[in-house]
Amino acid sequence: MIRFRLVYVFLLALCLLGTPPAITRSAAEEPPGIFAVVNVRIFDGVRMVPRGTVVVDRGRIVASGPKVKPPRGAEVIDGSGATLLPGFIDAHTHIFESALERALVFGVTTELDMFTSPDFAQFLRDEQAETGAPGRADLRSAGILATAPGGHGTQFNFPIPTLTGPEEALDWVDARIGEGSDYIKIVSEDGSAYGGQWPALDQETIAALIEASHRRRKRAVVHVSTQERARAAIEAGADGLVHIFVDQEPEPGFAPLVAKRRAFVVPTLSVSESTTGVASGQSLIDDPRLAPFLTPNEVTNLRRAFTVRPNAPNRLEHAFAAVRQLRAARVLILAGSDASNPGTVHGASIHREMELLVEAGLKPVEALAAATSAPAQAFGLADRGRIAPRLRADLVLVQGNPGLDITATRDILRIWKGGHPVER
Repeated sequence: MIRFRLVYVFLLALCLLGTPPAITRSAAEEPPGIFAVVNVRIFDGVRMVPRGTVVVDRGRIVASGPKVKPPRGAEVIDGSGATLLPGFIDAHTHIFESALERALVFGVTTELDMFTSPDFAQFLRDEQAETGAPGRADLRSAGILATAPGGHGTQFNFPIPTLTGPEEALDWVDARIGEGSDYIKIVSEDGSAYGGQWPALDQETIAALIEASHRRRKRAVVHVSTQERARAAIEAGADGLVHIFVDQEPEPGFAPLVAKRRAFVVPTLSVSESTTGVASGQSLIDDPRLAPFLTPNEVTNLRRAFTVRPNAPNRLEHAFAAVRQLRAARVLILAGSDASNPGTVHGASIHREMELLVEAGLKPVEALAAATSAPAQAFGLADRGRIAPRLRADLVLVQGNPGLDITATRDILRIWKGGHPVER
C-alpha cells in the first residue's frame, strides 16, 4: 500500500520460497457427492431469498430456489436460521506461501493477487488446473507490477523490471503476459498522500500501459492514493482502481466520471484505516467467531498499523466519502483487503472489509455483493460469485442474517470449495 514501513510478508517469504505442499491427487480425483442445503436463507450474489434449497452435484450447483426439492439419495443439510452465500472473492491481496490455505479457512474461495512472484503464481495455477486445489482458495494474479525505477514496489529486494517511458509499455505488457499475468497492475504513486515523495510513472507511460493492456485484451488496474492520480487513471481508460484515494474529499465530478467510463473500484478500506495508525484488524482478534481460527502470527499482524508521518493528509473519512459518492453513482465496488499489510490477514480481513464498506454507506447486501458477484463480474470470472445453476459450488454457510448484520459472515458453519467440504 505505502512505501514507508510497508511489510509485505509475502515478498520476504518469496526470497526463501520453496514450492508449497502439493494437494494430493486422490483428494481432487474423488468427486464431491450430491448434497442439498434446505430451509436456508440464500444470498445469490445479488439478492436475498428468504427461504429455499440449493442442490449441489459433482461440484456444481444444479438447482437453487424456494421451490427446489432435494433429490433422492442426496445428503441433506438443514440450514434453518442460517444463510448460504457464494464463496467470498477478495479482490486485492498479495499471496505468499500459505496465504491461499489460510484464506479458505475464513470462506474466501478466490483471491485476486495484485503483486507476487510470477513463478510462484504459475506453480499454483498449474496445480489448480490439474487438481482443482480443494484445500486452498483459487488464484488469479497480476504477477509483477508496473512502476518507475525506485518507485513503489521496488523496495523489497525483489527484482522488478521498471519503466522509464511510454515506448517501453507494449514490450513490458507482453513480458508480463508471457509470465502468465491474468491482468496488468500499474502503480501511480508518488507518496504525497502519506507525507512522502517517491519516483512515479508519468501519466504518458501509465496511459501507454493501459492502451497496451487493452491491445492484448487484458484488464488494466491502477494503484492510487491521491484523487488527482485516480482521476488521471480513469481518464486514461483504466478498467479499475485497486485503492481509493485518501488525501482529500472527493470532488463532485469524480464518481460520475468513474461511472461514465464504466470502471470499478476496490477501496481497500481496511488498509486505509491502518495507514492512519489504527490497526484495522484488532476487532477481528476480539471477535469470538473468528479468534479460535487465527494463528499467533496472524494475531500479531492484525494488531499492527502503519506509522503516520507528520502532516500526512491521509484520512479514512476521505475514503469513506469517496465510497459514498461511488455508490450514489452506481459504480461497481469490490471488496479487497490488501492482505498481508499491517492490520490485515488473508481470509479474515474480508469480513472487516465488508463491515467497513457498510460503515462507509453500503447496505449489507451491497457489501455482500462486493465480496462475491461484483469481483466476479469485474474480472470476468463467469463460473463463480453467485449461487445459480451450472456455477461452481463455492459456498459459505453462516449462522444468522448478514443482510441485516454484516458481521454475521464471521459466524461460519460450513464451507465448500468446488463442492468439497472444507475442514477449518
